[in-house]
Amino acid sequence: MHVGWVAVFDPPENGSRPAFPELFEHIAGRLRWAPRYRQRLAGVPLGLHDPIWVDDAGFDAAAHLRRADGEDLTVLVDTILSSPLARDRPLWEIWIADALPEGGLALVGKMHHCMVDGMAVAELGELLFDSGADASGGASPDEDAGWSPAPVPSRGERLARGLVDRAADGAALALAPLRLASSPARLLGLPGAVGRGARTLAHTLLPPAPSSPFNHAGSGERHHVRVTRSIDDLRVLRRRFGVTPNDVVLAACAGALRRFAERRGEAPQPLKVMVPADVRSHTDSAGSGNRISFLFIDLPCDEPDPVARLERINRATAQRERDGEAEELDAALRAVARTPGPVQWALAQAFAHPRLFNLTISTMPGPAVPRYLRGWRLREVHSAVPLASRHALSIGVVTVAGRACFGVYADALELPDADALGSDLESSLDELLAAARP
Repeated sequence: MHVGWVAVFDPPENGSRPAFPELFEHIAGRLRWAPRYRQRLAGVPLGLHDPIWVDDAGFDAAAHLRRADGEDLTVLVDTILSSPLARDRPLWEIWIADALPEGGLALVGKMHHCMVDGMAVAELGELLFDSGADASGGASPDEDAGWSPAPVPSRGERLARGLVDRAADGAALALAPLRLASSPARLLGLPGAVGRGARTLAHTLLPPAPSSPFNHAGSGERHHVRVTRSIDDLRVLRRRFGVTPNDVVLAACAGALRRFAERRGEAPQPLKVMVPADVRSHTDSAGSGNRISFLFIDLPCDEPDPVARLERINRATAQRERDGEAEELDAALRAVARTPGPVQWALAQAFAHPRLFNLTISTMPGPAVPRYLRGWRLREVHSAVPLASRHALSIGVVTVAGRACFGVYADALELPDADALGSDLESSLDELLAAARP
């Protein structure tokens, strides 16, 4: 369940190539401003409540900032993303690939999903990268040495805190009907809230996701496929058909999955996709970590006409937006977070069930203006959206300074032909662009 990403850079026209020690010091220095990256999880005795974040007294940046030896970026990425994160230390790694052909440079990162979501990764990019090619590096050694970890609460303190928090959660759930009854305004709005909740529940559960090749018991082996297109392609389609960029991405993926099925000799069928939605508000701090909800959309892969696919997707997403389904589901998930651990565990397993969704497709805006790492210009960022149990495929899209970067993330053993999906995405976008021409 780590969120992965691959950032590729263009060398400066004039200037020396930064060596690994220089890049290490730059990244380590910048990360001193993000306290979460020096924290680990500490369990609550008896599993009474969620683990808590504590400062890692033995934090060593060298255990997290690593050099990726090798010239084949795809092999490096697959190897890095196929290994889980160690749970006894801060839940992140960044690998620096500085030996790529023709002097290329890339960063490969992975952070556990309990620590970050897509938007939090974008915030990390704002911290690491600069707006100009001549920006300064990170913190000085003297500044970095000033950090001292806070004491870790003892097991007894964590147990006491867990008891108090669990009691507070139970009281909040128990008093919810009383708070509702004491507010006439809330009572008057209850029928509408119930109706919205019922629609959200129906769209979440119904229809169930069909059986598909993407939903078998899989492996931990990962393969990452990267495709880059001009963001102008998405803009042309958005303007021509009056849809959103996210609609264009979903339609392109629907067309690609249709082609993928046909190549395998299978009949294309509708698929159910989970689409993460950012629900941060102005009250959420920049370091709030994971703060997402979800939408569930039927992907019309069975529709042969590319424009009809796009229009069907647009109608579905527009209705979800009008109903505020992401916010409704977010409220439900926050209520679930107050339930006892066994209930949360059971609901989490149900929420990741393959009959709820076939795959995840995530779209995230990256920096719209050029960004730099020690003089190297950021060219592409491709994400790797985590794969839940019995899910062999996810697709992430990041927009970066004029480019739309697709990341196809697959179970390497379940989908050994995942590379073909990259070509299918290209063909699907070309098909939509051809339909957009007068």
